[in-house]
Amino acid sequence: MKLQRFLFPRFLSLLLALMISFTAGRVAAQSGNEPYRATVDSKGVQHVNILAGDYFFRPRHIIVKVNVPVMLVVRVEQGVIPHGLLLKVPKANISIDEDLGRDSQTFTFTPTASGKYAFYCPKKLLFFKSHREHGMEGVLEIVE
Repeated sequence: MKLQRFLFPRFLSLLLALMISFTAGRVAAQSGNEPYRATVDSKGVQHVNILAGDYFFRPRHIIVKVNVPVMLVVRVEQGVIPHGLLLKVPKANISIDEDLGRDSQTFTFTPTASGKYAFYCPKKLLFFKSHREHGMEGVLEIVE
């Protein structure tokens, strides 16, 4: 009985801490959603850094130029939930479908068609909403 009185408050404290951190992550993910226009380096490559975390990508709206190479670097925040990146646009010569790990990953492509295309995390836990349904998606806008 003494063990239960000792463990129960600790369990509640841990549960509360997890709920607060989840809520804080969701609030942080909602801020800073302004469109990001890729910068072009001296070699003519567009650079974009994306931060992925618990149900968000930041930035979520990325603007790049058509027919100009893109270097996309994706970093995942510390956490226990596995994430991925799916961005498939055959008509624009883009095909990314990768699991994201703890180390940053770099994807390069040269978009060949303008338009707005969704990118998202395809992960889903059994009986739960997909990460995309939780808001882990964004838009790659390719402009002339």
